[in-house]
Amino acid sequence: MKYKKTTLKNGLRIITCPMKDTQTVTVVIVVGVGSRYETEREAGLSHFIEHMFFKGTQKRPTTLDISGELDSIGGEYNAFTGKDKTGYFAKVDIKHLNIALDVVSDIFLNSKLDEKEIEKERGTIIQELNMYEDTPVMNVGDIYEQLLYSQNPLGREIVGSKKTITSVKREKFVEYMRRFYVANDTIICVAGKFDEQKVISEIKKYFSQMAKGQKPKFLKISEKQKKPAVRLKFKKTDQTHLVLGVRAYNENHPDRFALALLAIILGGNMSSRLFIEIREKRGLAYHVSTSVEDFADCGYLATKAGVEHKNLEITVKTILEEYEKIAKNKVSPKELQKAKDFVKGKSVMGLEASDEVAMFLIDQEARRGRIMTMEEIFRKVDKVSISDILRVAKDIFRKNRLNLAVIGPHKNEKELQKLIK
Repeated sequence: MKYKKTTLKNGLRIITCPMKDTQTVTVVIVVGVGSRYETEREAGLSHFIEHMFFKGTQKRPTTLDISGELDSIGGEYNAFTGKDKTGYFAKVDIKHLNIALDVVSDIFLNSKLDEKEIEKERGTIIQELNMYEDTPVMNVGDIYEQLLYSQNPLGREIVGSKKTITSVKREKFVEYMRRFYVANDTIICVAGKFDEQKVISEIKKYFSQMAKGQKPKFLKISEKQKKPAVRLKFKKTDQTHLVLGVRAYNENHPDRFALALLAIILGGNMSSRLFIEIREKRGLAYHVSTSVEDFADCGYLATKAGVEHKNLEITVKTILEEYEKIAKNKVSPKELQKAKDFVKGKSVMGLEASDEVAMFLIDQEARRGRIMTMEEIFRKVDKVSISDILRVAKDIFRKNRLNLAVIGPHKNEKELQKLIK
């Protein structure tokens, strides 16, 4: 994978990655602002802006003008809002690159933010919020992050609250974008089959006049947890959904590769310890998985499962037993090697498509300002030893770092607290 990074005078970064063995090309634009940058009164504004970018520009006045143009060429397109960034992308046949680049650039730079469209979109976003509320397998992750980061915007739901969604005014959209949608915090990545110099010239034409500004700052997390914590959301559900995990490392921590492998060994695939113990041996859950989430200043490792209401206690105890085992006893050489090979296999397969390559490159640039090649990443993975896994497990699996979030028809939070003490 060969890529080129070009920085314009206004600070905007362009990453180009020509791929000769593909017939597609993907354009991605990411700006380094998300929900954690919002004040209480702005909650959900990053996500609302993302929606509004598809509601019309001067050149393409309506939603249909935007979607119709991309649909007519069979393009795949969408956008996403995270806690720390917002992105817009289109993937097309190589002969339609100019259309994709023009449309994505147009919505990013020239959105009208029409007041009538804002009013209509309030209802759409409220329904999106309701969908999350009615989908506990998704919502339980939000409850978990609320527990960890309750005194910080990082703990709020990305979509915002009904109060802010229904009340935020157009002036706030404009002011928010002026503050945060700045050239020196914007990255554009193009991956696929294309003429590199021509694409860079086109992007310069679109973005060279974009204004610079002060890069956004966020309220940093101060982690001072002293005892296990529980958050219970009562809901009449067919299953009890839970997330049980521990505070861990930030996205640039030197032990992040060991942590990732630890998560895979615990619950990263269908032969992992927790999958075998909880699903195959005990039949407690259909879905169980362990993963890592990390941000600039914090992170966590957590296991998610959906179980019968009566099996909540035994499931929590089983997860805790596996956490304890891996923090006391070294994993086998075979188990560690299998996790390393799993990472490599998934990575290689994932990077066959232009959209995956574009996301891989732009995510690293957004997070670290530096892109590691897959070979560099694999070398870091290979360096992780059995002793590293044990050391990291001992470090993170401590009682005072434990957190449990539960959604289901349970009312006694004190009983849940006893489970993790």
